[in-house]
Parts: sequence; structure tokens; C-alpha cells
Amino acid sequence: MAEQRLQPTEDVPTGRMPVIFAAHGAPVLLDDSAWMAELASWANAMPKPKSVLMVSAHWEERPTALGATRRVPLVYDFYGFPERYYQTNYPAPGAPELATRVREPLRRRKIASTDDPDRGLDHGAYVPLAAMYPAADVPVLQVSMPRLDPQELFELGQTLAPLRDEGVLVFGSGFLTHNMRYAFKPGIPSWAKEFDAWAADALSRFDADALMDFRNRAPAAQTALPTWEHYAPVLVAAGAAAAERPRTTFPITGFWMEGAFTKRSVQFG
Repeated sequence: MAEQRLQPTEDVPTGRMPVIFAAHGAPVLLDDSAWMAELASWANAMPKPKSVLMVSAHWEERPTALGATRRVPLVYDFYGFPERYYQTNYPAPGAPELATRVREPLRRRKIASTDDPDRGLDHGAYVPLAAMYPAADVPVLQVSMPRLDPQELFELGQTLAPLRDEGVLVFGSGFLTHNMRYAFKPGIPSWAKEFDAWAADALSRFDADALMDFRNRAPAAQTALPTWEHYAPVLVAAGAAAAERPRTTFPITGFWMEGAFTKRSVQFG
């Protein structure tokens, strides 16, 4: 894999939106007042976007699919939760103009795409958005991950990057560690701490090569991510920030479910 460690550049141009990756929690995050407040505070510290381009761990479809551009029902892609979670509503406006703008760079890069006009926002999308933009007044377009290929995900982010200059917030949603076997067990496991620390270092240095090759370079990668769809959106986010070496910050840190999941969230720029 070719080295993709980026060199420092000048400040990000005025008006360019940052790129973010948020740990999104399960639907029960909606009842976690502290975490919801952290997400709200983060949103308030950023410029308000004209629209959000969402890439969630919970939608993988090839070719790259563009979700609904009008209000349609949410996707309640979870099981066994109390009924109230299936009554959650997040009526964000659709983003048909953004969909048109997304198709153009995909076509130029010869990345196949399709439309899924009835596909609503899944919980990886609407749960963090409900905390960050509770008025549901920001248009949202969700785009699928075409497949779990690190280079392809990074290049998808690069393709979408110019939209940042149009007020679009490129938003990856997932988890940097995700192992349900350890959920609710007491104590933060050593593997979670090790992987989280490695990820923080690689992200801070914006070592794109290491981030893409995490399965070989990161400690405890197989335990931290038995499957890695929750990690994948951070690669899209990194790709969208790759035109410059961005300032990387971590607006939210800590662990959830007794340590099985790191809450570490990332802002590039």
C-alpha cells in the first residue's frame, strides 16, 4: 500500500466545513443526557452546515447508493428494544440538490452509483443528528459505503471532499471499537485502551496509510473490531480531509458499555 502520510499545509480556507466522525451509540443514546449534551456542544462549536452528507456504519451497498431526497420513514435497524425507540422521529428535510452535486464527482471519478429513493436514515444517522441538530432543520443525504475496502472508502471521501467548500458537513458515523461480546462487563478491557490509544495517535498524525492498514498495524485489532463496518466511516471522513493535513481534535472521548466501545469522536479541520 502506497504511503499516504500528508505534509502540513497552510490554514484551511475560510468557509470550508470541517469533516467529522462521531461515535453514534445505540438508540439508547437518546436517553443518555451527558452524551447527548456532548454532541450538542460539539455541533454548537462548529459552523452550522447547509446540509449533511452522512455515511453510517449501518448502510453498505454496492454500487454507492444515495438515499431518500424527501422525508420518508426512518430505518429502525435494531431489535429487542423498548417500543418507544421505534416511535422516534427525525423529520430532517431531504437534500435533492446535494444528491445532484454528489453524483457529479462520482461520475467524474468513474465511481458507479445508484439511487434508493425510499431508504430513510438509519439509527447511525438519526441518533447523533437528533442530538446535534435537534430542530431537524438541516437537510440530510445519506450515502452508502460501497464495500469494506479501505482504499475504496478513502477514495470515496476524497471524491466527496470538494462539497465541503459548499457548506456541506461530511459526517462519518460508527465506532472505533465495537465488540458486543464485552458489552456490560465490568472494567475497560486492555485491548480497548490499546486500540483507542493507537487510533488517537494515528488520527492526530493523520497517518492515512496506517489508518487504512489498521488490521495489520493496530494492537488488538481483531478483538477491537471482529467485524469492522463501524470503523469504516472514519476512512471516508479521513479521505474527505486529505487535501490538507488538518488539525485533528477529539471533541468526545471515553468509553461506553463498560468499555466495549470507545466514544472517541473526531473532527478534521
